Amino acid sequence: MKPQRIGFEPRLRQAVRAFWTSRSSATAKQLASGRVDQGNRSAVTSGKTLDSFRTMIAEGVKRNGPAGVEIHRDKSMVVLPGFFRPTKQWDLLVVHEGRLLAALELKSLCGPSFGYNANNRCEEALGSAYDFRKAQSEGLFGPGAAPFLGYFILIEDDVGSRETVTTRSPHFPTDPGFQGASYQRRMHLMCERMVQHQLYASASVLCAPKSSTTGDYTNLSARTSFRQLLTRLASHLASETEVEKIADTVNEAQAPYGESGLLNDECYDSEE
Repeated sequence: MKPQRIGFEPRLRQAVRAFWTSRSSATAKQLASGRVDQGNRSAVTSGKTLDSFRTMIAEGVKRNGPAGVEIHRDKSMVVLPGFFRPTKQWDLLVVHEGRLLAALELKSLCGPSFGYNANNRCEEALGSAYDFRKAQSEGLFGPGAAPFLGYFILIEDDVGSRETVTTRSPHFPTDPGFQGASYQRRMHLMCERMVQHQLYASASVLCAPKSSTTGDYTNLSARTSFRQLLTRLASHLASETEVEKIADTVNEAQAPYGESGLLNDECYDSEE
């Protein structure tokens, strides 16, 4: 029996619920085994907490990519060469006829150590993007490759991520945008600026309270929403379809989300 088809909003809520359920299951499994990682690592070491979001991205690639596009999600198949390091493992790769079309990184930021984790996320995102762009400029991703690079981070919507944070810089003043900014605001600014400075084609931040039942979430802006990430990826892939002359025109099934309105129609397979 075919899965029920649902729209973007209910499908995104499913992904949020799956994230929290996966974290809880990973923690419970480690507790049962008597081997527990420190801090929040027991909730994320399974490596599958963001799988439902990856599935949503993969479905969008199938609808908008050129014929014969390859979508890679397995660990052994999501490795790309770097420039300052030999290789880097991404969360999802899109390849077509020997050229890289897209690479995406999916991360989460949960308490209680928001500050420590936020710094790590920032350093990872910036370092990975710079290394990626340098490798791209050296032609390491196939002839003529101009891939889409996307970033997504889900933040636990908690008092610890919402409250203002004091910045300390004894020698020089910090950027005004970060003064008194919460960790949610910091991640939002990071995503906006990474796109502004062309490190990523699109960067998304989504805030969700810890619950495996509601699927509630908040976008900090339309520019950094998960919808915008999928829209820009779809547009990039649709343009690749035209360039490759796979079809004379981009039909409804291949059109960018922003033009076709597919996100509001029954365009996703339900996971529940």
